[in-house]
Amino acid sequence: MSRRLLVIGAHSADFVWRAGGAIAAATRAGGTAQVIALSYGERGESGELWKEPDQTVEAVKRVRHGEAERAAAAVGAEFRGLDFGDYPLDVDAGRLTQVVDAIREFAPDVLITHTDTDPFNADHPVAHAVVTRARALAAGAGVASAFPSIRPPDLFLFEPHQPELCNFTPTTFVDITAVYEAKQEAMAAMAAQQYLQTYYAQRAEQRGNHARRASGDQSVRYAEAFQRVIPQVVAGL
Repeated sequence: MSRRLLVIGAHSADFVWRAGGAIAAATRAGGTAQVIALSYGERGESGELWKEPDQTVEAVKRVRHGEAERAAAAVGAEFRGLDFGDYPLDVDAGRLTQVVDAIREFAPDVLITHTDTDPFNADHPVAHAVVTRARALAAGAGVASAFPSIRPPDLFLFEPHQPELCNFTPTTFVDITAVYEAKQEAMAAMAAQQYLQTYYAQRAEQRGNHARRASGDQSVRYAEAFQRVIPQVVAGL
């Protein structure tokens, strides 16, 4: 079944570390994926680039855009950068409308974003609030409205860097074993944050262990964790 997967992050690399494998799994299965970054993380998440002499914000943005495009291509997705700025990420009514329009235009089956809490990154909770509100506005109230609306997409939160401190409880593991090389390629593209590559490679192994124990499937080597927000509707258990 072809699925439409939309990942919206605060910064251009957020999708790579936390959902790159799930994106690759979706596209390899015949689905369509799009990644939207509310900012490039040019000020607060591009440390390697700021070591270069005479660096500028605009130059960093260009590099980060290129990195994100290559990373998205590695997992079969399209990348869009909205360039709202970071540290702080501020989203006014006009920018909120842009996010609503983007969700409505893509009409995803699955929408993924940040948790509502992150004591180490002030931009991530802002992204959560924007995306969850935009989702509700794009889908309407489930009845006829004075504006176009889409079917409400399933809403998931990807795993934050410090899950214990971010109100994150995994409810879903995605087996990314078959597409792990694609995730590695995507991570390698984000040269401005090389220090995260080892961490998220280790996390994929840890979540693979948890997925094996939860499922009994010993073939799972690598996995990503997600938290479902909206209840799933099924015909039976």
